[in-house]
Amino acid sequence: MMRSVLNKFLLAIGLVFSSLASVQAQEHGHEGEAPHKKEGFNVGEMIMHHIKDEHGWELAHGLTIPLPVILYSDDRGVEVFSSARLAHDAVYNGYKQEHGKIHRVNQAGEVEEGVKLYDFSITKNTASLLLSAVIMLLLFTSVSRGYAKNKGKAPKGVQSLLEPIILFVRDDIAKPSIGHHHGRYLPYLLTLFFFILINNLLGLLPGAANLTGNIAVTLSLAVLTFLIVTFSGNKNYWMHIISPPGVPWFVLPIMIPVEIVGVFMKPISLMVRLFANITAGHIIILSLLGLIFMANALAGATTSVAISPVVMFFTLFLNFIELIVAFLQAFIFTLLTAMYIGSAVEEHHHHDEAHGTVSELG
Repeated sequence: MMRSVLNKFLLAIGLVFSSLASVQAQEHGHEGEAPHKKEGFNVGEMIMHHIKDEHGWELAHGLTIPLPVILYSDDRGVEVFSSARLAHDAVYNGYKQEHGKIHRVNQAGEVEEGVKLYDFSITKNTASLLLSAVIMLLLFTSVSRGYAKNKGKAPKGVQSLLEPIILFVRDDIAKPSIGHHHGRYLPYLLTLFFFILINNLLGLLPGAANLTGNIAVTLSLAVLTFLIVTFSGNKNYWMHIISPPGVPWFVLPIMIPVEIVGVFMKPISLMVRLFANITAGHIIILSLLGLIFMANALAGATTSVAISPVVMFFTLFLNFIELIVAFLQAFIFTLLTAMYIGSAVEEHHHHDEAHGTVSELG
C-alpha cells in the first residue's frame, strides 16, 4: 500500500517537473527568435478543458487518441472522419471545431449559421460510457459464471470481491427501503450502483473522462429513476399526492401543488447532487495542481519546484478523499432511488403505520 502511494507521488512529481521544463522551453523560445509577450497561465481554462467533454481523448499533454466524428446534415447526409482532422483549429471538408463544437464554415473560415448540423460523434464521455459498460459486462459475466461453477461453495476470484457489495445493496439498501417487492427492482439498483461507482473511480485516473460529473449523464440517470417511480406508483402513492391524509380540505389547494412539485424535485436533487459533488472534487484537485503552474508563471521555475511537494501531498490526500466520495455518492444515489421506489410501491397499511409512528414522535 505504502509502495503504491510512494510510486504515485514520485510519478506525479516527475510529471510536474517535466511539464515545467516544457513550459520553460516554450517561454524562452528557440535561440535567435524574436521575443514575444509572455502569456499568463489560465487556471480556469485548464480546469474547464479537463472536466468538459471533447471529440478526442487526451491522455496527457501532446498525447491524444482521435475519436470518430459522425455528422449529419440535410445537404450532405452522414459524414464520418477522425477527430484528428480538426486538431489545432484545422479546417477539414468545410468543418471546424470551436469551443468543443463542430461548425460548418465557408472558404473565409466564417461559421455558416444557416446550416443545421447534427453531431452524433463518439466523444470522450461516450467512449468512457462504452468502456464502463464493457467493464460491467465482463465483471458480472465473471460473477455469474462463478455462482454457476461454485454453487454451494465459497466464492472465489471476482465473485468473492463483488459478492459483499451485491449483498450490501440487497440487504442494506433494497430490502429496508422497498420491502418484499425489492426483488423486482434489485437489478436496476445494482446496475445503478456499480455504474456510478465504476465511473467515479475511472474519473480519478489521470487523463480519464469526467462522466459522472457531466450533467447530461446524471440527468439521464435521474430520468430513469423518475420513470420507474412514476410507473411503479400504486393507488395509495397517487392518492397521497392528490389528497394527502390528515390535511384539512381548505389546505389542499396549497398542499397538492407542493406534492406535485416534490415529485419532480426528487429526480432533480439526484441529478444535481451527483453532478455537483463529482465536479467539485475534480475542480479542487485541478486548482491545487494549477498553483504549481501559476507559481511558475509569476515567480519562476524555482518557486514552483519548491511548492510542488506540498501541493502534491495535498493533491494525493484529496484523491484519497475522492475515493471515499466515489463510494459514498454511488451509495447515496442508489439509496435515495430505492427510497423513492419504496414510497411508490408501499402498501396502504405500511403507510398508515409509518404515518402513525411519525405522529407519535411529533
